[in-house]
Amino acid sequence: MIIGLVVLLLLCPCLGLAGWAVWQAADNADSPSVSLPETSAEPVPPRGDPLPPVEPTADADDDFAKGDCVVNDGTDDEAELRKVPCGPGTYEVLLRIPATADGDRCETLAPQATANYVHDNSVNLLDYVLCLKER
Repeated sequence: MIIGLVVLLLLCPCLGLAGWAVWQAADNADSPSVSLPETSAEPVPPRGDPLPPVEPTADADDDFAKGDCVVNDGTDDEAELRKVPCGPGTYEVLLRIPATADGDRCETLAPQATANYVHDNSVNLLDYVLCLKER
């Protein structure tokens, strides 16, 4: 029993520190603070053919923010949200909750929400919930 208590006392601060680090990383993901040193070297011209332009992927539309309006092109079980101009028959994003797949959080954080959308990624840090209000 004493060994279990010692292990628990050692794990709690470590888990708390790891949780804090993940939370800080999620908050700082939108505002990188890396500064590049100035150099006096001459730029090197690229060799070979230039890379082709990058085509947007389907995940590019997953960048929903507060105030966006969406429609569901899928079903209730397999939702496929698409941004549209706001109007009747659309859902307005009231809140985006990052790093969670718990849709019930909308009940407390956005009580005026009439629906929610859960994006459950294999990497939990990329999960998010959209709290939506039907217009």
